Amino acid sequence: MNRDKVIVRTSIIGILANIFLASFKAVVGVLSSSIAIVLDAVNNLSDVMSSVITITGTKLAKKRPDKKHPYGYGRVENLSTSLIAVIVLYAGVTSFVESIKKIISPPVPDYSAVAIVIVAAAVIVKIFLGLYVMKKGEAVNSDSLIASGKDALLDSVISAATLLAAVIYLVFHIRTEAWLGAVISLVIIKSGLEILGESLSSIIGKRISSDLSKEIKDTVTSFPEVQGAYDLILHSYGPDLLIGSVHIEIPDTMSVAELDKLEHRITEKVLAEHRAILAGISVYAVNTQNDRASQMYEDIRRNVMSHEYVLQIHGFYLDEQKMTIHFDIIIDFAAPDSGELYDHILTETQEAYPDYNVSITLDTDISD
Repeated sequence: MNRDKVIVRTSIIGILANIFLASFKAVVGVLSSSIAIVLDAVNNLSDVMSSVITITGTKLAKKRPDKKHPYGYGRVENLSTSLIAVIVLYAGVTSFVESIKKIISPPVPDYSAVAIVIVAAAVIVKIFLGLYVMKKGEAVNSDSLIASGKDALLDSVISAATLLAAVIYLVFHIRTEAWLGAVISLVIIKSGLEILGESLSSIIGKRISSDLSKEIKDTVTSFPEVQGAYDLILHSYGPDLLIGSVHIEIPDTMSVAELDKLEHRITEKVLAEHRAILAGISVYAVNTQNDRASQMYEDIRRNVMSHEYVLQIHGFYLDEQKMTIHFDIIIDFAAPDSGELYDHILTETQEAYPDYNVSITLDTDISD
């Protein structure tokens, strides 16, 4: 089924379910003077707004690319997720303020059998709704739907806690509604901050998943001519558009025509298997006609990798005519001073091979 239709249909189901729950909870909360149930109803209304934003964001994200935005509008979905997080935060903060007021001047609750039944039913409905929405969100790779599903599951916990407060009052005559309202508010605020942090991380540009990185590199190196794949960069312009580049190691005897055909095959296979566009494939030449190069590489590799915080060495090439040695290294972000470590490795290598001009590129740890 079309991704947009799945998101819209799932969101509409969420809207109808939350309006139904909010209406009953609001009535029961007012009649029973329970601030916890009223706040629970308000939270359901915020979920309705979240679903509306999800639908709107999905529609806007599918706008065709234009001259101003040649990569399309897919990142609008990240913005819609951020808006959902802001709504959740607003609901949490306002409900916390109201809860504090009720702690200072607590009302006398009046729970009925109907109220208990409605809250219990809300717990069950929210569990099924949350699992359903999350499953659909994961199936179509929609962060907004996943966030809404998590929020619904959180609501089921909140409703269960509200039900617990009612039981405590009926059995022990202890009023915990306002205190529970404050706890509920803090849980809502925490959830909002987590959703906001994740969405902002996507907008800023977060590291691609380790599994996807390794899978794409395995696909690239599945071609016999490719001896290694490094420096994979992927930029997300929405759930359906990944664009990036990669460096590959190939024999230095390959012709330009052979390389061109290889790059086309790699690009086509990565797109077909991972739905990622490799807009650029850079090349590291591997020495194939110099027996000394292999031994030099092993010696240099052993020394470089002996240093703490060095994650990788690649792209080694020995040019006997120009008397140059070149390779790339990757240093962990955790290194206290990557510049100092880089200078140390460069000096060590140059001293070990004084007849050569040593050149080292410091790559960034951008993917696994």
